[in-house]
Amino acid sequence: MLEHKKINRLDDFFAPLNSRSEKGVYFYRLSGRNTEISAFVRKYYEAARKNGVVLEGGIPNPTNQNLAYYQEQMGTNFQMSLGFLESSLKKWLPRMNDTQRQAVAASIYHTLDDLRKNGKPESVLKNVYIKFMCWLYYKFERIVSLLGNDDLPKILYEGEISNHELLLISVLAHAGCDVILLEYKGDANYLKYDAHSDLSNLFMTPGIQPFPEGYSLKNVRQEIQDELNRKRLYGVLPDVQNCTNAWLNPDENVFEKIRVNPEIRGNTDHLFYNLFCRVEGVEEMQTYPNMLYQTYTELKEAGRKVVVSDTALPEPTPPEVNAIQRTNPVKIENMIMEFLRNLKYPANPQLERLLTKSFVDLMLEESQKDGMNLNKLNNSAIYLLCWFKKYESVLFHNWKMPEISCFICLGGCRNEKEALFFRFLSRLPVDVLILTPDKNQHCVLEDELLYPVHYDSTLQIAHFPTDLSELRLGTTAYHAERELDTLLYQDSGIYRNQQYQKANAVTLRTTFEEIALYWKEEVSFRPNFSTQHDTVTIPVIFAKVSGVKDGDISGYWQWAKELMAESPFVIHHAPYISNNMLNPFRNITTEFLMNGQLQRDKIRNHKDYKYGFLRQEIQEHMLDKLQTLLDHRMIKGTYEGNGTEYLIVSVALNLDIHLIREIQKFDFTKKNPKLIYIIADERMISLEDTIITAFLNLVGFDILFLVPTGYQAVERFFQKPMIEEHQIGEYLYDVRVPNLQKYAGKTVKASPFSNLFKKRR
Repeated sequence: MLEHKKINRLDDFFAPLNSRSEKGVYFYRLSGRNTEISAFVRKYYEAARKNGVVLEGGIPNPTNQNLAYYQEQMGTNFQMSLGFLESSLKKWLPRMNDTQRQAVAASIYHTLDDLRKNGKPESVLKNVYIKFMCWLYYKFERIVSLLGNDDLPKILYEGEISNHELLLISVLAHAGCDVILLEYKGDANYLKYDAHSDLSNLFMTPGIQPFPEGYSLKNVRQEIQDELNRKRLYGVLPDVQNCTNAWLNPDENVFEKIRVNPEIRGNTDHLFYNLFCRVEGVEEMQTYPNMLYQTYTELKEAGRKVVVSDTALPEPTPPEVNAIQRTNPVKIENMIMEFLRNLKYPANPQLERLLTKSFVDLMLEESQKDGMNLNKLNNSAIYLLCWFKKYESVLFHNWKMPEISCFICLGGCRNEKEALFFRFLSRLPVDVLILTPDKNQHCVLEDELLYPVHYDSTLQIAHFPTDLSELRLGTTAYHAERELDTLLYQDSGIYRNQQYQKANAVTLRTTFEEIALYWKEEVSFRPNFSTQHDTVTIPVIFAKVSGVKDGDISGYWQWAKELMAESPFVIHHAPYISNNMLNPFRNITTEFLMNGQLQRDKIRNHKDYKYGFLRQEIQEHMLDKLQTLLDHRMIKGTYEGNGTEYLIVSVALNLDIHLIREIQKFDFTKKNPKLIYIIADERMISLEDTIITAFLNLVGFDILFLVPTGYQAVERFFQKPMIEEHQIGEYLYDVRVPNLQKYAGKTVKASPFSNLFKKRR
């Protein structure tokens, strides 16, 4: 029999018997885990699976059939003698050799003898003996035939062990097995049978925490299987790998380092030396544009392959998306395997292996993020592969070691999909340089490989100069003025003209009395106004006033005239646009909308496009809001098979010139455009009117419907309630609507009616 010995560290379990500091077996209990123990359990599980026994959930008691077979083969005799035990084992487990049999018999005898000394009668000893024999035959027949080897068999047991289970496992340990017990509920149950830990040792080390709920060998087995499956994804690993940024000297200029010939960046043959860097701000405002141009020129003259992007990476088109080979797998590993078909390079196996490793690494990493699911990961992979296909011919044409191409991105990563694409490139033979000279621009890119460089000065530069004609160099005074702008207008509550180019409108819920007050104020003074990065949140009024206060129609119109002082546009009768009015876009919008997405280039290039003279950012703003109107299906019938979505596009692209002018001069932090729509009879607004008002609301207009009749003249075509309704008094019918347009932009003497609604300061 072998004695139990103590270990110095868990890996001692894997040492051969003859290499151990003390010749003996190890029998330990694990009642918690840390990183070291988790890794050990996986390794020990593999060892027990290959050369031993894994007991998940304990050892089931012998069944009646098991006992009947034993009695049929062995009879009912029992003798408390070593000779009897050896002869019984020879008949019952014939594959054991003499040495193995002697070791097991001696260990059983020793255990039974201890029970006898503790007062157990022979009948109990016999029952324990028969249970041992059944368990050895049905659960441990494989392991007993491995005893005596230098590589000791392993037993891995999980769960709440019973007394008889502990005794048998102790028998096998003394006969020559290493044993690990996993105690998910702590050590208390074990100590009921072995209070002084005579049969095994409890492993103790700093940092042990209780096993988490649900931990099991089944989970361990699944983790191992998943890891094997993931290793298969990589196939043959590349012979070369990236050495990213390690060759950089921190005090050297990044723009100089990117120009360094890749062949002299390092001298290890199996490494390619690339750069992955983000430069925030600028060192010298006067020379920065020229430095960009010189960097680009020198890279091209050196024969480097260069891609420059100074706008958001283009959204993949439907044909590009459809070209990505894929199916609809239900597991991440299968999804990744399907996408790898898009990265085949038969003529360059080394490049294919690099692409495969980079893609698999990032997809597996992304899959572990909080909130990530298969659908999100699938969409991210499609974007990544579409962009790769777009740029691969430039970046990787005829690639061979140690060539390094270059991708320069001006403006930073606008979203997580762009960030993932640049992280993918950074693991490949590509220098990736992210530039955010304007420190107000937010770049979402985060990566452990990324080398950040920070400068204090900020500079707005819209386009990367790849040609001398594109260079715009500023004087010292010019940049000083821009710097003063930053100090004055950054997080100060003061805004320069047209400071922001993007905006989102949110409807402001007010009391009726507050409408006249907020109607006159700049949006920056309204509740819930905010700016974040380059986008403004504009609180707007989108309301309907039903009835007339105290029936005072004269005061009512006087109040409306006061509102017209801020509003140059009023609609006196419904409908403003009927469905038979001429619209040059009505029959051609099917080509402007594909798979729910506006085809912006087709819209801008159409001969009847009306908004081409507007500021570029205003055009983008209007198209963004048109896309939002479609995406959120604010109008009844959108994408319901009746063509409403095409009508929405045609109406939004055919606004009245007066409305267009109001939008053109709209400064997102100042007073916003206004529209008053009066409905004083039984007529209702048309579907086209609904589209216009919903669209203008998203653009940032204050819109007020005056309905003295209280009729439901406005709501019919909205998909859901969008308008704040104020019931202010008596319903009046057949009232005459005055010509309010003549009061546009003019100060009107306040009426007693309006004084009712002045807010007390």
